[in-house]
Amino acid sequence: MTNDMTTGNPVKLIIYFMIPTCLGNIFQQFYNLADSIVAGRFIGVNALAAIGSTSSLIFLVIGWLNGLTSGFSILVAQHFGAKKYDRMRHYIAMSIFLCILFVVVMTAALEYFNYPILRLMNAPEEIIGDVGAYMAVIYAGLAVTAAYNALAAVLRALGDGKSPLYFLIISGVLNVVLDVVFIVYFHMGVVGCGYATVIAQAVSALLCLIYIIRKFDILRLSRQDFSPDLRAVSQLLGMGIPMGLQFSITAIGTIIVQGAVNAFGAVYIAGFSAAGKIQSMVSTIFVSFGATIATYVGQNRGAGNIERVHQGVKVTQILVLVWSAVMITVIHFTGPYLVRIFVDGSQTDVLNASMVYFKTVAWCYPFLGSIFLYRNALQGLGYGLVPMLGGVFELAARFAVVAAVVRPFGYVGVCFADPAAWLAALVPIVPYYFYRMRKYRPRPVQH
Repeated sequence: MTNDMTTGNPVKLIIYFMIPTCLGNIFQQFYNLADSIVAGRFIGVNALAAIGSTSSLIFLVIGWLNGLTSGFSILVAQHFGAKKYDRMRHYIAMSIFLCILFVVVMTAALEYFNYPILRLMNAPEEIIGDVGAYMAVIYAGLAVTAAYNALAAVLRALGDGKSPLYFLIISGVLNVVLDVVFIVYFHMGVVGCGYATVIAQAVSALLCLIYIIRKFDILRLSRQDFSPDLRAVSQLLGMGIPMGLQFSITAIGTIIVQGAVNAFGAVYIAGFSAAGKIQSMVSTIFVSFGATIATYVGQNRGAGNIERVHQGVKVTQILVLVWSAVMITVIHFTGPYLVRIFVDGSQTDVLNASMVYFKTVAWCYPFLGSIFLYRNALQGLGYGLVPMLGGVFELAARFAVVAAVVRPFGYVGVCFADPAAWLAALVPIVPYYFYRMRKYRPRPVQH
């Protein structure tokens, strides 16, 4: 049930692993995407704005958990590549303890500070009640979100990208059905979308756990695997925290931008949100390439195959550029029609706000894709600090644009924040990747 990426054609391995990973990420996007479509169509623009305004906040919270569990899985992938299965299981057991600890603390803190956070983000009074209720439900379900992310990360570390996809397809369809049932038939409003999301995520986590128990003997944990080990915990945190912070720092930047958009009112929030939802589907391919290269590099680093690392990164860079060109063309010709998925064609102000965003950012898609490639390659090699520094550069660029450009240029100035952030993020990570590859001396995976 595993996939050893240390042998075979790198092009085929990367593409075959990336496709199910990408489809899984697309279905994971369905949670918030389906919420937005159903709310916008059946409740109205304010409901779309309410859910749309939470995207950056959800990215902050879920991104932290995703980065944390992805960091843990790098060590799993390295020990799997090195064929050190006992140590691999021990790292999995220690990561379970850490995930439980982080989820308990995060849930309590976020529920307590729910409305103060929304007010700091300039949430309009007409939607803050709906936003707060929706986020309270999302926060209450962080345990199942973390469970799925952790279990799926372990499967991907072992080269199994297909199984998480199947479970997400099931839960994605369930989420759409529950959205319609809770909103159209039970009239639960925006909060119904929150319940639909949490229930669907719980189903995907449960299916993932059952599958691992029944199919993966190599992941059977014993009592000995759970023996406290401060060294293992330190190593896990050393990889997980920088990756979690990297996501969180990037999310803080998007929250700053969202706060600037919120000041322009519900119409611009809805337009910005609709464009963001479409772009999230575009960037899903980039995220999938990143997840693939992290597993590929992690396994080959563990096996000491550094030349294969270089080959894999080169192939993936070409694929990133091809996808960028395709999506720039698609957005240019079909952008207005894609936005109408979320709002009626009569909402011309919302459509115009979305297209202003696309015209401002689409040309930078090659740079966005390269961020995921080089950041994840460095993390797969075991270097977490510089990728996190890339996130700091992103944050600084977004803050600078919002502070200096929004006042004279208005909403257009807000849209410039993303291209500036993507270009800034590449400043530390690309030179450092090539520096490490030139200087690299294989380090043995620690026992």
